[in-house]
Amino acid sequence: MTTASAPPALAARPRAPRRRARRDWRGWAFVAPFMIVFIAVLVAPVVYALILTLFRQQLVGGNAFVGLANYAELFQDEKFWESLGRVVLFLVVQVPIMLSLSLCAALAIDSARLHGASFFRIGLFLPYAVPGVVAALIWGFIYGDKFGLTASFNDLFGTQFAPFSSEWILASIGNIVTWEFMGYNMLIFFAALEVIPGELYEAAEIDGASQFRVVTDIKIPALRGALVIATVFSIIGSFQLFNEPNLLKSLAPNVISTYFTPNMYAYNLSFAGQQFNYSATVAIVMGIITATIAYIVQVRGSRQDAS
Repeated sequence: MTTASAPPALAARPRAPRRRARRDWRGWAFVAPFMIVFIAVLVAPVVYALILTLFRQQLVGGNAFVGLANYAELFQDEKFWESLGRVVLFLVVQVPIMLSLSLCAALAIDSARLHGASFFRIGLFLPYAVPGVVAALIWGFIYGDKFGLTASFNDLFGTQFAPFSSEWILASIGNIVTWEFMGYNMLIFFAALEVIPGELYEAAEIDGASQFRVVTDIKIPALRGALVIATVFSIIGSFQLFNEPNLLKSLAPNVISTYFTPNMYAYNLSFAGQQFNYSATVAIVMGIITATIAYIVQVRGSRQDAS
């Protein structure tokens, strides 16, 4: 009886060596300039400021590590909370007024019923092109109740209006900020109005909608995203208030103190008091507060826009 023999095993073919995939670094090469600048001007200063907040310059021992002691001291600092409350009051009053005026101006220019709309658009934007320092100096002369336009007004009408008094100083600064940034926000709203589809206006005209209904039902809903952006920018700008009160301080030294705003407080701690660590603590806390409030406003505005 014969048995079938198994077929000979096929010789194993040698496998070709796999080539190691080369990584393509061209994308990183394009991103590298931005990343270098981003780390140098944003990440590194923030990290350095955070490190400063953990130390304190002492007469004995030099720059000593104190952990979170600077933050604990700041939370009990009445001057800081007073300046923060002043800025919050400024934000709550000034920002709605400025955005309302900017919205009205954008709607008026977009209505096609305003003669010389281009002139008004450029005229409202021009104050934004004026540097903040120059704007504060201009209005400082206007507000002077002994040498400026206000003094002439008081002499003419026999009044005693004092823009640099403690009762009017926040309103005076708010007027300057509104004058500076009203045109900027107006352009944001006007650009949003320009992209509204013309079909919506045609449908509203066919339905016999009035101009008021067009504004309330078409234009303002289309401006929600722009309103959120302008509000976030205005919140950040309000918490960064520095130039106007710092320049007007020489004209109203008894009203505008070195801790009138948190930024002024941090600036004077650093450059006048040589308290760099505590000044960095103020800056970090203000950055966290500003980012938190701006984020909350953005999230709430985005949810309303999505709904």
